[in-house]
Amino acid sequence: MKKKTTKKTIRQIVREEVAMAIHEVIDELKKPSLSSQSPKEQPIQEKKNFSKNSVLNDVLNETATDGDWKTLGGGEFTSDRMNELVGGQYGDMMNKNTPQQVVPSSDPMSQFVNKDYREVLKRTDEKQKQKYGK
Repeated sequence: MKKKTTKKTIRQIVREEVAMAIHEVIDELKKPSLSSQSPKEQPIQEKKNFSKNSVLNDVLNETATDGDWKTLGGGEFTSDRMNELVGGQYGDMMNKNTPQQVVPSSDPMSQFVNKDYREVLKRTDEKQKQKYGK
């Protein structure tokens, strides 16, 4: 019974997130963009094959030529900024320190993503041992 309610909850959260994303994209498309007012000539680059899927190749080639991904977060992401990006996240793991407690949020997606699943995994292992006798 709990499994069904969990699935329903996850589906509801995904629907809400997709709906919000769609509204953001629609709002963004309705706004006049600066690039449409002054089109830049981009150099034609040779398309690379990343996959057998042609649609995926088109998207990846478009992303590679766009260049917006290089400056996400206000600056170019290079190996010099690696500590800034993941230092806190992996530092605890490498030092085997206990992770900091996550402050509860009213956002259900945040609660789902930030939940501590260690106890669930322990119980899963116990059930598997009971079932298979290992």
